[in-house]
Amino acid sequence: MTRPPTEMKRSQLPVALAGLIVAQLACAVFFLSDALRDLTDIGLSSIDFHLWVESIAALVLISGVVVEWQVLMSLLRRQDRMQRGLGIAAGALGDVIEGYFQHWSLTPAEEDVAMFTIKGAPIAEIARLRNSAEGTVKAHLNAIYRKAGVSGRTELVSLLIEDLMSAPLLTQSPPQS
Repeated sequence: MTRPPTEMKRSQLPVALAGLIVAQLACAVFFLSDALRDLTDIGLSSIDFHLWVESIAALVLISGVVVEWQVLMSLLRRQDRMQRGLGIAAGALGDVIEGYFQHWSLTPAEEDVAMFTIKGAPIAEIARLRNSAEGTVKAHLNAIYRKAGVSGRTELVSLLIEDLMSAPLLTQSPPQS
């Protein structure tokens, strides 16, 4: 059983559209060749309504194929730009975070705890992942918040996201004090 297009993977969609375009092109070639065959059989003097309709249908199909191909190529270029932008943003966020960690002089343990915190992990989960006590994680968080000049997780994440959004992606660095 085939899945509807809404359930297709994004990578399958361009292939499906290209297949549809090829099928339409094959139909257009068939109609056009049939019209040409009919034209050579009956001659120019007795062109009938059926031949006109078949020829126009073929030309409309060919026009549709050209437009669909252009739209598909445009969508693929747009998707590529968006993926590159997302990669730049992800890298820029990583650079921003790393810059702040250095600026705040976080210890390696504090950096780990800060990363887990930024990713949204609760204290108990961070303690489990780091093989440490929850009290230790809380102590690291207090040190991180103090060094960052924030009062909690929300302000910490907000600081990083706000800074990322307010500056060019490729030249992002933490503010100098």
